Amino acid sequence: MIAGAGGIGHAAAVILSNYKAEDLDIFIGDRFLENAEKSASEINSKTGRSVCSPFLFPEEGENDDLSKFLERTDVILDCLPGSQAPRLAELAKKYNCHYANLTEYVRETDMVTEIAESCDTGFVLQTGLAPGYINVLANHLFQRFTEKYKVDKVDTIEMKVGALSKHAPEPYFYAYTWSPIGVATEYVKQAIVVDDYETKYIPSLSKTEMILIDGVAYEDDYTSGGAADLPKALAGKTKNLRYKTLRYPGHYKWVRSVLKETPEGEDKVAFLNRTMQSQIPAVEDDVVVVFASVKGQDSGGQLRSLEKSIFVNPSKINGIKLRAIQTTTAAPLCQMALMLLENKLKGPVFQSQIPALEFLNGEIVSSVFGEIDE
Repeated sequence: MIAGAGGIGHAAAVILSNYKAEDLDIFIGDRFLENAEKSASEINSKTGRSVCSPFLFPEEGENDDLSKFLERTDVILDCLPGSQAPRLAELAKKYNCHYANLTEYVRETDMVTEIAESCDTGFVLQTGLAPGYINVLANHLFQRFTEKYKVDKVDTIEMKVGALSKHAPEPYFYAYTWSPIGVATEYVKQAIVVDDYETKYIPSLSKTEMILIDGVAYEDDYTSGGAADLPKALAGKTKNLRYKTLRYPGHYKWVRSVLKETPEGEDKVAFLNRTMQSQIPAVEDDVVVVFASVKGQDSGGQLRSLEKSIFVNPSKINGIKLRAIQTTTAAPLCQMALMLLENKLKGPVFQSQIPALEFLNGEIVSSVFGEIDE
């Protein structure tokens, strides 16, 4: 069952319909029935099979269709707003389903964790792009580094992700490729880092730096949510750990100038969201940039670094065009659905607990991001 037929929910349904569709029934629900019907109709038309069934997902409680489909559901993929996560987790518990979500919301993640503690099914948290794929990749590089260089600690773990337009005019040097409110929120909420072995919350957008990735110049800065559980999971094992969002040079200067203009007493997220939507267009032609690195000394004292960069462009699956942000967010979610069914995972499952290479080189994830060397 896919809860939510927006861009990511639709992409998840498209991806799954291309994966052993004869063994799958996909139920896709949305509070606007026409969204679910449009998604299902396109998928069924392109696959030539009635693999996807649409239904009205009620804004609260249950309706007959939701209850009927939940009785037949093995895994719930939660593509609804993060505030709905505890509600979906309770439904998964009630109907003995596995569950996976995308949200970076801390309070709701804690609530889902508590719900999942006593369950025999698995509840995978924050399994999109960032948080999600980037954390599994960084954790894999950490494990590979410590094994290769025979150490148990490193100096720095860096995680950077950018969902970018192909073109970006001044003064904002940006165009929307995904949720405007999501962008505004991550720019305002606090970021979590590890600094000199100490986990800290710091202001987002508090340190803009430049980086060259495959020879292309980007700027990065701290934003909320992308570190997932790695600061806790790797406590004492890395001196520094940072998640930063990649943008084109000049963007963060413009954002800070807008935030300074927030009227007294007005919510910064709401003001920034409104200002950005009034000036910045939404686009379809996008690129997702992923970069992870681990740096530290080997057992002989030589400074070493392991790095991985990935670029993902829009693609077509079964003749359906998906933006890069859609596939890079939905593919990890779909891969975890398969792993939940195959691995018998139980209770809350965080990004640091996911079998890294099995996930990274899984058929669905690797088809989007490419395979990772062992």
